[in-house]
Amino acid sequence: MEDRVYFVIDMKSFFASVECAERGLDPLTTNLVVADEERSKGTICLAVTPAMKKLGVKNRCRLFEIPKGIEFIIAKPRMKKYIDYSANIYAIYLKYIDKNDIHTYSIDECIIDATEYLRLYNLKAKEFAQKLMSEILETLHIPSSAGIGTNMYLAKIALDITGKKTPDSIGWLNEEKYRRTLWTHTPLRDFWQISFGTEERLAKYGIFDMERLAHFDENILYREFGVNAELLIDHAWGRESCLMSDIKSYKSKSKSISSSQILPCNYNFLEAKTILKEMIQNGCYDLANQNYATSFIQVFVAYGDKRGDISKGIQHLNAITNLYSIISKSAVKIYNEVVDQSRPVRKIGYNFMDITLAVDEQYDFFTDLNKVKKEKNVVKTVLNVKEKYGKNSLLKGLDLDKKATQKERNSSIGGHKSGEK
Repeated sequence: MEDRVYFVIDMKSFFASVECAERGLDPLTTNLVVADEERSKGTICLAVTPAMKKLGVKNRCRLFEIPKGIEFIIAKPRMKKYIDYSANIYAIYLKYIDKNDIHTYSIDECIIDATEYLRLYNLKAKEFAQKLMSEILETLHIPSSAGIGTNMYLAKIALDITGKKTPDSIGWLNEEKYRRTLWTHTPLRDFWQISFGTEERLAKYGIFDMERLAHFDENILYREFGVNAELLIDHAWGRESCLMSDIKSYKSKSKSISSSQILPCNYNFLEAKTILKEMIQNGCYDLANQNYATSFIQVFVAYGDKRGDISKGIQHLNAITNLYSIISKSAVKIYNEVVDQSRPVRKIGYNFMDITLAVDEQYDFFTDLNKVKKEKNVVKTVLNVKEKYGKNSLLKGLDLDKKATQKERNSSIGGHKSGEK
């Protein structure tokens, strides 16, 4: 069987590069960070230019962590602008590639099945990747990196570990080269889909690289990771059976809706609970607006005094619903039970799981259906007003609390400023 050829193309420091392009600056030589300094000096930088990275400044750092000797430009986030640039990049791909051979992995990263196009354009894989990257740079002034592989996993690894370090920003791997050059690479978390937690669990068995993982006892791996062991083993050998057609035809058996936000500063237990109520209220509006209902809710927080420390809980609702009066009770109950009241909260979020159509909603025997009907009518009215006059045309009292964030988030995209008034 003929090897397929996949590209994974990623824009370098995308948000920061867009801000440089808008200013006529080169992100490879300009010190610029994207951050909303109005929040606080502790705000997270959404992106830093490659020039800043060369100076040792890490992506997603906080403003106060940037060494004082470095002069740099601070650009406010403009999410609408970044979405527009992303659409323009996608339009460049569509000039050469059918949409069925492109998978948008994130706002700044795409996976492309380039197999058939190499013959069509009479180009080698690296030449075709360079053609796409050059047009993006010349048209939009956004630099990029690329990984080329004989399967999607290898293309992703070629990008993440190899391509970002080569002079031409392009990496290439097949299974043989992967095993020859990356089997002893560390740390394991550099590899796609291996998290800190997975790395720690593998370390218990003395597994610190892909070579050791590839040759380890599969029975032990299956006991430790269940069905996920199959993916770990395949990736250790550089194998990946998923094709672009599989991605395009995939339909999830279950649906979930989640939201989270990093708070502008550390919040105490009660302040963060107010934020959770705001978020649940907004999430219930979204469910109702899309004619969905949920039967499970998860709540999670991350603390401000220790990175990576998370508390979370999950609860089955006594109904399949989208009503705030029911869902909020469970959310607050989880929050009260799992969150450490003595610690500062810096991130909070929820996950509505087992999403189904609202026509399938169910309530238990003790639910007052007249109250359900009245609340639904109120929600319908609120959604109509918000659609006509804007999300901030109607607010609840808790949204006016000095530590509340929903009013500001209503005018943002993905929790960040849209850049539009």
